[in-house]
Amino acid sequence: MAAYIETLQSRLAAPSVKQHLAAIRMLFDWLVVGQQLATNPAAAVRGPKHSVKKGKTPVLSAEEARILLDSIDTGTPIGLRDHALISLMVYTFARVGAAIKMRVEDVYIQGRRTWVRLHEKGGKRHEMPCHHNLEASLERYLEVTGLRAQPKAVLFPTAPGKSDALTERALQQHEVYRMIRRRVLAAGIGTVANCHTFRATGITEYLRNGGKLEVAQQMANHESARTTGLYDRRNDQINLDEVERIII
Repeated sequence: MAAYIETLQSRLAAPSVKQHLAAIRMLFDWLVVGQQLATNPAAAVRGPKHSVKKGKTPVLSAEEARILLDSIDTGTPIGLRDHALISLMVYTFARVGAAIKMRVEDVYIQGRRTWVRLHEKGGKRHEMPCHHNLEASLERYLEVTGLRAQPKAVLFPTAPGKSDALTERALQQHEVYRMIRRRVLAAGIGTVANCHTFRATGITEYLRNGGKLEVAQQMANHESARTTGLYDRRNDQINLDEVERIII
C-alpha cells in the first residue's frame, strides 16, 4: 500500500493522492466489518502532506462581475437564462451542481420576498433569500420564457444548437462551463473564469463590504469556516497595492 501511494505521487497532485488513499481505506474498512479481512492494510499508510490557506479558484472583481452581467444580451431566452444562472451563483454563493438541479418551483415567494431552494451535496436542502438584483433577473427570466407556469420544469434548461428555444433537459456542468467561458471572453474579461468563480467572487465581495465570516459560512453552506476562508481573496488587493509601491 505504501509503495502504491508513493507511485501515485509521481503522477498525481497531493489532494488527489489523499483522496485515493481515503477511498482505499474505506474499502478495506468495509471488508474488515464484513469479516473478510482481519485488519485494514491501509490504516497505517500515510498520505502526502498538503496544507492550503488560499484557494486556487479564479475570482472576478466586483467591477468585472458587473461588466459581465451587463454584457449579456437579455433580449433572448438564452441570454435571460445565462444572466439568471450567473446571478444566482454570484448572489447566493451557489455551487453549479446545486444550481443546475433546481426546478422552477425552487424559486418561491416567502414573506413578500423571493427565495431560492438549492439542492446541495449529500441531499441537503439550502434556502436563501434573493438579492434584489437576482430577484429581478429571475422574475424576468421566468416571465418571458413562460417557465413560471411549469413548476416541475428544470429551471435552467438547454437550447439545441444556436436556437433560442429551450428544451426540457437541464444544463450539465460542462455546458455551463462553456457558456461561462464564452460570456467572459465576449465581455473582454481576461480572468480565466470557471463555474466556481462566481461562488468565490460573491463570498469575497460580501466579506469586503463588512460581512462576517461565520455568516458567509452559513450562506455558502460550508461545514467549516476554514473552507469558507479559502474563498476570501480580500488580501489579493492588499498585496497588489503594496506591489505598486515599488516605483522604479
